Amino acid sequence: MATRLLSRNAPDGPSPFAVAAEALPAGKFTDPLRTADGSARATVSLRQLDTLWFATGTLCNLACANCYIESSPTNDALIYMSAAHVTRFLDEIAASGRSVREIAYTGGEPFMNPEIIALIEEPLRRGFEVLVLSNAMKPMRRQEAELLRLRETYGDKMTVRVSIDHHTRGVHEAERGPRSWEPMLDGMRWLSANGFSLAAAGRSLAGETETQARNAYRLLFESEGISVDTADRARLVLFPEMDASADIAEISTDCWGILGKSPDDVMCASSRMIVHRKGEEAPRVVACTLLPYDPEFDLGSTIDEADREVPLNHPHCARFCVLGGASCSA
Repeated sequence: MATRLLSRNAPDGPSPFAVAAEALPAGKFTDPLRTADGSARATVSLRQLDTLWFATGTLCNLACANCYIESSPTNDALIYMSAAHVTRFLDEIAASGRSVREIAYTGGEPFMNPEIIALIEEPLRRGFEVLVLSNAMKPMRRQEAELLRLRETYGDKMTVRVSIDHHTRGVHEAERGPRSWEPMLDGMRWLSANGFSLAAAGRSLAGETETQARNAYRLLFESEGISVDTADRARLVLFPEMDASADIAEISTDCWGILGKSPDDVMCASSRMIVHRKGEEAPRVVACTLLPYDPEFDLGSTIDEADREVPLNHPHCARFCVLGGASCSA
């Protein structure tokens, strides 16, 4: 993973969402076939490619206290995704006959990519739904005219999901840095006032139940005139926190029955992500949005090559997806 790079806007202290756990023992998540106790490791097959993600690049206008891909104003470990590369993968989808529903963009801050409007419009033009993750700050606001045009042309086929890490300014800015609260809220107010399909993404804070969090977000949005249905888990997504160095149970094949869950519920059963790593000639397909750098989760150069089983051999697979029950897609 890229080295942590901080900007002047970075928080000074640790993340308020830091995971409280012992350090991960050395023997865990080392063998793609077996867990540390010798059990068969769980795997997930691509049941149906519902969402194809593109990492637009790791450059961001913020440097958060705990960003899982280390986005910052200076980190270009993932370079800007080009419109030409997006078109190539959309053409592959068309040729294969896959019934992909959604094209999604994450960063970094996607609106820092100079081709972002073309990246958004090409899949919209082809009939896909499009999801764009953003912090709704200056990079997005510079594109207001083009976003209004897209909204007028394609309506609710495009959704902007805004990262608001907590419903209080203090916790949000402890994670995202000073002066990050008001510009984000102003961006959400602008999106809401102009009728955009709007969603929000927060993070789970220790000691706070999901019901408490959703109610607090509801009160905040109502007071700010922001239209987000916080009872809808697709409109307000609350993510579990991730820390690859903290201990977590491994997922064996027996866990599906013990937990009452199915491999089909896990994110890599329905999505893949395209990344373009700095120094590589072309983009690659990885298993999911959480693991853009790990070579074990690099599945090839085409979607067809990436249509294979994924061993759940990383702490994020357990903490975020299986035990956390989360997915970056709606």
